[in-house]
Amino acid sequence: MNNKIAEDLKLAMKSGDKFKLSVLRMLKSALQLESISKKHELSDDEVLSVIKKQVKTRKDSIEEFKKYGKDEEVAKLEQEIEILNAYLPEEMTEEEIIKVIDEVFNDLKPTSMKEMGMVMKELNTKITNADMSLVSKLVKERLS
Repeated sequence: MNNKIAEDLKLAMKSGDKFKLSVLRMLKSALQLESISKKHELSDDEVLSVIKKQVKTRKDSIEEFKKYGKDEEVAKLEQEIEILNAYLPEEMTEEEIIKVIDEVFNDLKPTSMKEMGMVMKELNTKITNADMSLVSKLVKERLS
């Protein structure tokens, strides 16, 4: 994973794609910071985790910029997310997520919002490539 990102960084440099180059440099530095804090070379799963954090940060920023009508910034962040998403596995669809939620609800049979933590813990082990805020929203709707 690290090698692919480094290779894409070189290609962006050679092609003169300054925007993609800046996004990949930000990603590379986030990966280096994580590697330094963990004191070892990052595994592919850890790299994916860092990329997911970067995407989440940008999605949160988009929400803030939308509140203040900063459309240029929103468009820029959406482009950055698009570049970062190229390194992530395809996300589960809402239908696939609902199927997994159904399975967990059948197994655990939760009855109130107090059991949301238990449900989410179980879902975290079964759902790896989905927007967890959507998962959380679907579980809340189901429990209420």
